[in-house]
Amino acid sequence: MTSAAGSAAEGERRSASDATGVIVLAACAVWSLITGATHDGRPEGVLLAVLALAAGYASGRIFGALLPVAAPCAGALAGLGLAIVTPGPQITSQLGHTGATAALLTLSAGAACCAAWAARPPALRLTLRLLAGGTAVTAAVLGSTTAFVTCAGVLLCSLAAARVRHRALGLAGLALAAALVTGATWAIAENALPDGLTAALEGRLTRHRVLLWHDALRLARHDPALGVGPGRYGDLSPTVAQSLLPDGKPHSAPLQQAAEQGVIGVALLAAAFCWVLYALWRTPRSTPIALTAGAALTALAALASIGNALSFTTVTAGAGLLAGLATARPLSEDGPGAS
Repeated sequence: MTSAAGSAAEGERRSASDATGVIVLAACAVWSLITGATHDGRPEGVLLAVLALAAGYASGRIFGALLPVAAPCAGALAGLGLAIVTPGPQITSQLGHTGATAALLTLSAGAACCAAWAARPPALRLTLRLLAGGTAVTAAVLGSTTAFVTCAGVLLCSLAAARVRHRALGLAGLALAAALVTGATWAIAENALPDGLTAALEGRLTRHRVLLWHDALRLARHDPALGVGPGRYGDLSPTVAQSLLPDGKPHSAPLQQAAEQGVIGVALLAAAFCWVLYALWRTPRSTPIALTAGAALTALAALASIGNALSFTTVTAGAGLLAGLATARPLSEDGPGAS
């Protein structure tokens, strides 16, 4: 009787998180259409990203239920392979596809660590953690310092997750970390930091990227409610117009949302991230798996705040896949509920 009541309660929690996700993703799609129609924008990129995230999440839920170990392992190997075959010049450039490479490696490390926690044989668990460590080594070999830091951070967070009893506190800490990175990015764009700190950060981020952020804020102030329209940043940014190889992006997802879709667009982007953390809180999988996936997705959020990671369909689909794998209930086992 108690078991049946517990299963019913768990089903209600999962239904609530799924319904929340549907509402948030639908709102993101609808708002991009509204802002696009208002300013003659091009919402196709946003719609594709929403579709990729939803498809990845649904696929992760299915494969995670059927193959709780093999599916994340395969995902980790696929992400690692995609990162390796990315052309070298794009990896080492300051802008280019660096964000996508770092994001794929980070998601791969997270998937490998989730597979390790799902595995029961100690030898297999060790092998999968070595795969995660190998992903960090691969990042170093490819010359992506950012990816090395994020992959190593995900691995360390995954190991530390075994000592966390209440996942809500861990997920709250991850949300705070993402908020701090986003706030720092916004402060740099606003020139709100001390001159010495700003100069030091610009040395790492490049002056060109900071100028792109300045343009994004200027466009956001032009129409704070609706923005200038999705896909129109590249048409209106003076820095992009003066660039030799422009990609039309401000290399910061929050600032791009602010410029192109206004404050509501930023709120919807934050809501999508919070929904993922909420789904991880409600997942029937173990706390280490939930926190490991949360750490990888938080690292992705940080990369998206300072780069163009979310501009690539493979990254958004991979993020949805990892979230789906971590929130799926394996058919062969009864995972513990949220705590």
